[in-house]
Amino acid sequence: MISREPTLERLAIAQRLLLEPFGLDESHLSRALNEIKAHKVDDADLYFQYTRSEGWSLEEGIVKTGSFSIDQGVGVRAVSGEKTAFAYSDDISEASLLDAARTVRSISAAAKEGRHKVATKKIAKSRSLYPGVDPIASLDSNAKVALLGKVEARARARDPRVAQVMAGLAAEYDVVLVARADGTLAADVRPLVRLSVTVIAEHNGRREMGSAGGGGRFGLAYFDDALIGGYVDDAVRQALVNLESRPAPAGEMTVVLGAGWPGILLHEAIGHGLEGDFNRKGSSAFSGRIGQRVAAKGVTVLDDGTIADRRGSLNVDDEGNASQRNVLIEDGILKGYIQDSMNARLMGVKPTGNGRRESYAHIPMPRMTNTYMLGGDKDPQEIIASIDKGLYATNFGGGQVDITSGKFVFSASEAYWVEKGKVLYPVKGATIVGSGPESLKKVTLIGNDMALDPGVGTCGKEGQSVPVGVGQPTLRIDGLTVGGTA
Repeated sequence: MISREPTLERLAIAQRLLLEPFGLDESHLSRALNEIKAHKVDDADLYFQYTRSEGWSLEEGIVKTGSFSIDQGVGVRAVSGEKTAFAYSDDISEASLLDAARTVRSISAAAKEGRHKVATKKIAKSRSLYPGVDPIASLDSNAKVALLGKVEARARARDPRVAQVMAGLAAEYDVVLVARADGTLAADVRPLVRLSVTVIAEHNGRREMGSAGGGGRFGLAYFDDALIGGYVDDAVRQALVNLESRPAPAGEMTVVLGAGWPGILLHEAIGHGLEGDFNRKGSSAFSGRIGQRVAAKGVTVLDDGTIADRRGSLNVDDEGNASQRNVLIEDGILKGYIQDSMNARLMGVKPTGNGRRESYAHIPMPRMTNTYMLGGDKDPQEIIASIDKGLYATNFGGGQVDITSGKFVFSASEAYWVEKGKVLYPVKGATIVGSGPESLKKVTLIGNDMALDPGVGTCGKEGQSVPVGVGQPTLRIDGLTVGGTA
């Protein structure tokens, strides 16, 4: 059997799922785009999507719910200057496609006779970062139920104080096809899986929670017994640690952030401020500061959509641009922003492969992929030992940030009080308050243990949610405000 080049194979799959069943081919896409270009627009695209998803959840020893859904449709967009006109339909047909095209072209005036040129077909460059598998079909239903049963059995066997176990298994098969006004065609086949574990431990009338999990762009066979056991052990350990926690002290203090998932603070407090739309509009704390020092020496922050199998990675973004490894801050100096096509054009730069949308029913915007800080040269234990009095936070729950000011508030779900370099006891109720831009300047020690999160992140922006990755090494930040309960 002769295999096809991956980019062409993905395009063939997308055409087979999204065009052929509805009697469409590339000539119909060209006709719809030409309808839009009959008016003077700066850009236009068609975004077809087929998504099949499945979810299973376990509670009280029983798989209580299972869900399965299929969604498909097309979004049609025209861009003129800073204005965007957008229409979408879950009816994929020539009639609905042309109707949407005529609707969005009204954003601009009709072009003069003879002005329009026919675009030449181009297959967009893309990467091959993950297999084009259907993860839903990678395990049968009995095996999925059995997997969740393993989670339940392992957690309860781990410690008699485990009072409740909840687990969820999710899989998604997503196929997209992008046709642009310049003749570009791009497609992607995106698997996505996630296993989540939540444990509630109870002792002497006190109940505390721990959670863990992971996933990425591959099949469900990724969750072998060793990995399942690791997630369960981590969730149980966290719940038991929190049973011993004391009220968190409050005040301004040194804070050490653990490696991996604590990079969510970096994502929220720094990453959103580096998205192109906020900077074009002047609403980010980083607006107009390219080339300036915005962080301490040694701080290098990247957004990288090219890491194999990662939850936030993309072969092509949702505008058909290949994903990239973008250096945003290098040794403390601001180097650039992440861009979609429209903001890149308006700011006079190139797109960075960060045009993302939740679905065909949404417009693209600049969004993060996998955002992380590079490691330094310090041993993590040396960083903890450097604390006179302060907080060591290894896991975070919810948080929020104001993009304009960069101010953030984050809740630590696992944290410890440290004195004289010694971890004394776990604390509960610690919230970390600060300014993203100011916090970057207060980074004094950077660990050599950079790690990415296990594959659990979802980012929300303007009502749209997309999967993302985060990461960082152990970091010491001086002078952060901790809101506690003590």
